[in-house]
Amino acid sequence: MGRLLYVVPMLLITTLIVFSFILLIPGDPVQVLLGENATQETIAQLRQHLGLDKPIIMQYFDWLKNAFQGDLGRSIFTGEQVDEAVFGRLGVTIQLVIVSMIISVAGGMFFAITSIFFPNSWMDFVARFFGTLGTAIPNFWLAMILVLFLSLKLGWVPATGFTSITESPVDFFKGILLPAIALGASGMAQITRHLRSAMMEVMSADFVRTAYSKGGSRWRVIFKHALQNAMLPVVTTIGILFGNKLGATVVIESIFAIPGMGQLAVNSILQRDFTMLQGVVLVMIVMVILINLITDIVYAILDPRIDY
Repeated sequence: MGRLLYVVPMLLITTLIVFSFILLIPGDPVQVLLGENATQETIAQLRQHLGLDKPIIMQYFDWLKNAFQGDLGRSIFTGEQVDEAVFGRLGVTIQLVIVSMIISVAGGMFFAITSIFFPNSWMDFVARFFGTLGTAIPNFWLAMILVLFLSLKLGWVPATGFTSITESPVDFFKGILLPAIALGASGMAQITRHLRSAMMEVMSADFVRTAYSKGGSRWRVIFKHALQNAMLPVVTTIGILFGNKLGATVVIESIFAIPGMGQLAVNSILQRDFTMLQGVVLVMIVMVILINLITDIVYAILDPRIDY
């Protein structure tokens, strides 16, 4: 219950900061909407109609009150309901983030466990090398390299576009593969490093030596004892990665022309559509806070000694 009460002020403070910073972005949306030839009287009337003539704090409370009622306003440029536009694209972004998280977790655990199972081997060297290199490669650069070789050179998968998994699972996996790899590679490297370090520390613990002395095989000791006790830092990494991936979709979705929230955010910034951008950021903030809350709950399940 204490964690739930902590979420409320954190949500209010972060939304206030984000709302204020978005309004401080250079550029007047009214001027962009009406054009350079608009008169000052017309500009003033439209600003009053949109509520942009009020102080920022008043605009924030009006927006927050409507948001609690499920109304995120209308787009300044298209007149579209912000909540319909955001939630219409939310599913696309979630599908991309989930697939990239599966790649990050599965790949990171594979490299880390392989490294521990075969210490000082070439597989251990590959895991350590990838764990260092993967975190240094920017996801947008990796995305362009993947498109250049796997799509344009070899023609294995399409370079752009998106098909929902409910429409065609085959086309979905073909279209989601490159952006998911580009989005999940750095997370895979981070999980590899953190899990490998945690398991190396656990493998030298007394209870592991006791398990070996009782006749436990290396496979059983690693999976039953070492992996379970080394998962706490991985859970933290997964929670952080989810928020990072949501932010990174802004770049990845633009490169691969995926109609998700990231692309919607980019278009809103270019059009100075502050209302739409505020809706996108609000949904992303709520998702990150919920994931952090779930991470804390999983922490307590994995280690009951943790008390918040």
